[in-house]
Amino acid sequence: MTDRITTPFNAESTAAEVIAGIDLAGRRAIVTGGASGIGVETARALAGAGAEVTLAVRNLEAGERTAADIIHSTGNKQVLVAPLDLADQSSVAALAAGWDGPLHILVNNAGIMAAPLMRTPQGWEMQFATNHLGHFALATGLHRALAAAGGARIVSVSSSAHHRSPVVFEDIHFEHRPYEPWSAYGQSKTASVLFAVEASRRWAGDGITANALMPGGIRTNLQRYVTDEDLDRLRAAAGGAAAKWKTPEQGAATSILVAASPLLDGVGGRYFEDCNEAEVGQLSARTGVAEYALDPEAAARLWPVSVEMLAG
Repeated sequence: MTDRITTPFNAESTAAEVIAGIDLAGRRAIVTGGASGIGVETARALAGAGAEVTLAVRNLEAGERTAADIIHSTGNKQVLVAPLDLADQSSVAALAAGWDGPLHILVNNAGIMAAPLMRTPQGWEMQFATNHLGHFALATGLHRALAAAGGARIVSVSSSAHHRSPVVFEDIHFEHRPYEPWSAYGQSKTASVLFAVEASRRWAGDGITANALMPGGIRTNLQRYVTDEDLDRLRAAAGGAAAKWKTPEQGAATSILVAASPLLDGVGGRYFEDCNEAEVGQLSARTGVAEYALDPEAAARLWPVSVEMLAG
């Protein structure tokens, strides 16, 4: 195993602290789900460092409100809003097709968690369709723009919930096994890590790197399908009172590390948490990365499977 990357930052660090002193003037970024939760603070930090930031969101009204707030707080007027519904492939294709010029940073941040069984019109399980396939289609659709940037970075927001399931290639969409919301969520978040592994391998020649991360436990709209009882149980499993919620500013810190820190120049295909690379195979409720999530063979297998699904 290559040396584990550590940084001066930790679980308490904020996005603003991680990006301090970094100049992103002239860089262009897209943050999916940039109008809520850690997406807002990720976008704010990038804008504060001088990047042009596009919030790719389902709710344009919320996006415009957030953009105005970020412009006000950073003084950077280059905060834009674009419509994106990751579960709707025509919406994903439209965003990619409408993008002009280079793209330096793509933050695949949006997602749904532990949702009841829902399917897209194609019959795809909604969490896999949104969290993985939508972002996969967006990244591949923007590949040329990322390659044009020289040294582009893709940020794949995963979760420690990936511990709950590898990608079950034999039945990704729960057509033959009983549906379980957390297993489906876990599978989709494992896919987010595998995507980073394979994108870094395939696109290395284009100077593109992709890394995955666990933002930490943060109470956001992501948990709209999760009851308070569920959350209490998760906290107990993660160490009870010791398992503090992060603020959104702290939750965005690892995304910002992956997106912009010079400490990660040229680094790809890894998984970070609390602003440091995670320990492989040493899993606790909220820490560590499963070996199957970094498995290059599974990553290489998932890519053509995803392409085939999207091709219909």
